[in-house]
Amino acid sequence: MYREPDNTYKLGCYVDNAFEFYFSYQTDILYIYFSGRIPMNERPVTTLFMLESLDGKITSGNSDELDPDKDWCLIDGVREGLHQYYEIEQTTDLYSLNTGRVMDKIGVNERTEYHDRVPVTFIIIDNKPHLNGHGINYLCHWVNRLILVTTNSGHPAFSVRDKFENLDILLYPELDLERMLVDIRSRYGAERVTIQSGGSLNGLFLRNDLIDYVNVVIAPLLVGGKDTRTLIDGRSITSRRELSKLKALELIECNRLEDSYVQLIYKVIR
Repeated sequence: MYREPDNTYKLGCYVDNAFEFYFSYQTDILYIYFSGRIPMNERPVTTLFMLESLDGKITSGNSDELDPDKDWCLIDGVREGLHQYYEIEQTTDLYSLNTGRVMDKIGVNERTEYHDRVPVTFIIIDNKPHLNGHGINYLCHWVNRLILVTTNSGHPAFSVRDKFENLDILLYPELDLERMLVDIRSRYGAERVTIQSGGSLNGLFLRNDLIDYVNVVIAPLLVGGKDTRTLIDGRSITSRRELSKLKALELIECNRLEDSYVQLIYKVIR
């Protein structure tokens, strides 16, 4: 059960849609409590954008040591065209959603050389946590704004939040992706968000009907492995009564790229 934090000031309440915002002066954290239905048109339009192998794998195997960014550039026949994915990535939305686990895998917790700041807002979901204080520091120097979404009141981001004007922490009593997206739009004006998270979280977006478009770059590669993460993982349906949780797609674009790569863009049919 949700409990209001101490010393809170209620910013507002939508009676029709039954959600409320609370602000804690004690911790400078936005605590969010919703109840009831949230209209779909109050959230951003979302695009799932990923690099995958021909057999739908988004990584090289069942180990955090394996990563397509580090591995696939070492494979002849794959590395030659890999740059096209990163070039397309530069054209995606200015709000990019990912996870602390992915940020950890790409090395932000240890990096010492900083990128030039990019005009992108990162929305990072991290509960465990996977990010440490250095990782938060690195991201705040890298991106225009970092929105850290967590259910963990002891997350390391709290210890460095006063150092960065471009760091916001959204602390939820429990993770609700639809409610989070509504808040991202209402508070930051985000009209479109690109999702680049792992298979399990992508599965939650799918099951909650929160994916509007799919944009995949397919590498000429077969990976295999029943435990290797795919574009969308998570819980499988178990009966025909759940067929509504599967989403049909309309093909919008099919682009043949160089070096046997393909880009497919779909719209989710509703």
